[in-house]
Amino acid sequence: MWENIIAWFESIDPILAAFIATVFTWLVTAFGASFVFFFKTMNRTILDIALGFTGGVMIAASFWSLLNPAIEMSGGDWIPAGLGFAMGALFLFVLDKFLPHLHINFQESDKEGIKTGLNKTFLLVLAITLHNIPEGLAVGVLFGAVAADLPGASIEAAVILAMGIGIQNFPEGFAVSMPLRRFGMSRKKSFFYGQLSAIVEPIAGVLGAWAVFTFEPLLPYALAFAAGAMIFVVVEEVIPETQKDKNTDLATLGFMLGFIVMMSLGVALG
Repeated sequence: MWENIIAWFESIDPILAAFIATVFTWLVTAFGASFVFFFKTMNRTILDIALGFTGGVMIAASFWSLLNPAIEMSGGDWIPAGLGFAMGALFLFVLDKFLPHLHINFQESDKEGIKTGLNKTFLLVLAITLHNIPEGLAVGVLFGAVAADLPGASIEAAVILAMGIGIQNFPEGFAVSMPLRRFGMSRKKSFFYGQLSAIVEPIAGVLGAWAVFTFEPLLPYALAFAAGAMIFVVVEEVIPETQKDKNTDLATLGFMLGFIVMMSLGVALG
């Protein structure tokens, strides 16, 4: 079955493939958000473990799928990867400072970005949307590398990354929709805004694929850029959220599990 999936992706335009793969990650988020129709509350312990798992997947993907290939494509030169990584982190740093948002499990007084009158619900959705930009970009960049027929780029690696992002998007969708429900929003609206937070992934994916295909020399920088942005999100947002309660050890174990799952996908299927 795996061979059939790869063969099908190889038979279509890589930029279209990037769109389809990131639509998949968005749909998995929507599936996770749909659980708001079946549960009244979300256990905080489960939430922290799920967020830890998300962080582990993102860190593993950042190295195995993005940074390491960036260094290899530069002939072992670390400078393009280092510069791209720094630019990705700086990009998220600037967005974090200016885009109004509120992280999951934080109080309204902890909201970040420019001052605004937006309500808590919308600020939470903006925070998760910010989180999803580098994920979609990472998948798109890998498919763009395939479109440009660059050495070391493969459909397998791009599909594996999309699978990993999709896996961690499932608990993320649930983790967004449930707080919205707790704020008093209806189940339908909680689901709608929960899945909406990931709609940016197909947009970022297509833009990333197009940019790399159009400007081939940017590829190592683009791969590292996505890695830097993802790791910034993990350190600035995901990990602190798991440390807000008494489940720090379980969240750490969830992180380790997520790292192992993403690493295993890359080794077993790649």
